[in-house]
Amino acid sequence: SFLKIEPMLVQGTAGVVQLKSDAHGKEGPARMWKALTYFLALPSVGLSMLNIFLNWDHRKHESPEFISHPDLHIRSKPFPWRDGNHTLYHNSHVNPCPTAHEDE
Repeated sequence: SFLKIEPMLVQGTAGVVQLKSDAHGKEGPARMWKALTYFLALPSVGLSMLNIFLNWDHRKHESPEFISHPDLHIRSKPFPWRDGNHTLYHNSHVNPCPTAHEDE
């Protein structure tokens, strides 16, 4: 009765065929999605969080060696913010400037 597939049809006004409101039972799909949420989705999120926490590297990461690639830093005009050389979402730990890393 949980996986009732055949729809129950009734003749409505003006000859329109409609589904009965109790065609799938009272709690069929809602009960299934509630069970999937509690027994599959939430434990999956919890295990993912635990995996990230246990494998988190708490040491400071070193910047990779800087290799100048002039074609990656072409500026036809400066950016309209700050000094004109940094992108809007510049991260000094990851994104180097055209000449070198900022930390050096």
